[in-house]
Amino acid sequence: MPNGKTFVLVHGAWHGGWCWRRVADRLEQQGHRVYAPTLTGVADRSHLLTADISLATQITDIVNLMKWNDLTDVVLVGHSYGGLVISGVAEQMEHAIASIVFLDAFVPENGQSLVDLTGGMSADRIREAKRNGAIAVPPIPSSVFKVNELDAAWVDKMCTPHPIRCFLDAIPLAGARDRIARKSYILASVYAGSTFVPTHARLTKDPSWRTYDVPCGHDVMLDMPDRLTEILLEVA
Repeated sequence: MPNGKTFVLVHGAWHGGWCWRRVADRLEQQGHRVYAPTLTGVADRSHLLTADISLATQITDIVNLMKWNDLTDVVLVGHSYGGLVISGVAEQMEHAIASIVFLDAFVPENGQSLVDLTGGMSADRIREAKRNGAIAVPPIPSSVFKVNELDAAWVDKMCTPHPIRCFLDAIPLAGARDRIARKSYILASVYAGSTFVPTHARLTKDPSWRTYDVPCGHDVMLDMPDRLTEILLEVA
């Protein structure tokens, strides 16, 4: 397909590349190239879990994927925690990113960590794991994220503990993300995470961002894969 796009899909905390399968299939069926890697230490790479895995490790996962596959004009998508990852990737790979998409995701500023940005059960679990000296944070039940009923038990089975340093590390940013011409934010309004609603509202007022609202739970790629695919092709 001459006009085929290249998508790099970055999952959120506790998930893995598995969560993108429905969207990846839809994009590939239309002739696009899709990469949906699993970050180090979770899911099919959970055997690599150590105390040393950091936010920088998982940023490098995506940077090296892009470098070693010589990817350019990438549509870079980050879900939830993946918003920190793609913000860090932009600092190193700005030249290769055509469009950046935050899917019900954190949009950090310089020096912030995920634990600075989140609240509720996520923050409680991170702080408890830190107090206990754990190297990873156990997953949150799918019901909290309002995953659709048909997928809820499967998601609970598939999610794995996430390396704790990824949530505690401050991210160094120097503005690369904000220089990318095409920036989009997608809010999952049924989940309506406390952090994501004000982020969406703020970015809706910023003319340099395109924003969307989809009526589903946090795992948009599972709840509404058709609509998400449409949006990704639109912002590409």
